[in-house]
Amino acid sequence: MAGASLLALIDDIASVLDDVALMTKVAAKKTAGVLGDDLALNAQQVSGVRAERELPVVWAVAVGSLKNKLILVPAALVISRFMPSAVMPLLMLGGIYLCFEGAEKLTHRWLHGRDDDDAQHTRQLALLAEDNVDLPALEADKIKGAIRTDFVLSAEIVVIALGTVADQSFGTQVVVLSGIGLIMTVGVYGVVAGIVKMDDIGLHLLTKSGALAQTIGKGLLLAAPRLMKALTVIGTAAMFLVGGGILTHGIPPPHHLIEHLAGLAGSIAGVGSVLKALLPPLLDVLAGVVAGGLALLGVRGFAAIRAALGRQKRP
Repeated sequence: MAGASLLALIDDIASVLDDVALMTKVAAKKTAGVLGDDLALNAQQVSGVRAERELPVVWAVAVGSLKNKLILVPAALVISRFMPSAVMPLLMLGGIYLCFEGAEKLTHRWLHGRDDDDAQHTRQLALLAEDNVDLPALEADKIKGAIRTDFVLSAEIVVIALGTVADQSFGTQVVVLSGIGLIMTVGVYGVVAGIVKMDDIGLHLLTKSGALAQTIGKGLLLAAPRLMKALTVIGTAAMFLVGGGILTHGIPPPHHLIEHLAGLAGSIAGVGSVLKALLPPLLDVLAGVVAGGLALLGVRGFAAIRAALGRQKRP
């Protein structure tokens, strides 16, 4: 589950970096005093601008993640001590939010084709090209979205860690939760920073004289865009896996049903052990898709009703 959480975080940060790259393209064009129909910079310019913003964005989300844990660790300790029955419902609300985010990503890919994405990209560029647009504020807004996702995933990690030391002294719980929170933040965002800088590492290796270094550099440059695209798909699936897993573990009937089905699958000769391992996460993903779809319908329906009531009130 921790690996799925990492993938969900990387997907969210990759999305933020795409938006930041879009903003910085326009910012660079403004600086150069060039505005035209073609707002794309050449590869070297874009790479340079993106390189300047990639690590600051990851750092900003990492700092936000630490702040999340400064809130979550004390809150988890207090809730588990005085209101232990509230831990799982709160965690399930976070699971529904993750499934909702995944459903939004999924429906966007299904309902909007490549032409729609290109048209939206053009509209964003035109909007960002306006002189009164505050690019740092827009970037900060995107980063806040990634920090919100981190909050849910961090809550899951904190609760799981708390469960492992539930029978220990309060002091031990404080030390363990604080240590886990710090290690997970440094580890996760260290990996994220390495992934988003793959292309720059590849470019650096290409400047070396050794054949091996150049070969590795070419490999990294070829792999970087493919990896980011793959992480977008895997990250969305991870949102359903984590969110759906929280929901199925928090509601006894689905949890027992999944255990029963996994047991039946395990009894199949030859492939039983494989099916027993694969079936629970697949059913968690399915539960996440259903929950996310229902949450999305609810939010969209509420928004439509609210808009209709607003129109009726107008004279």
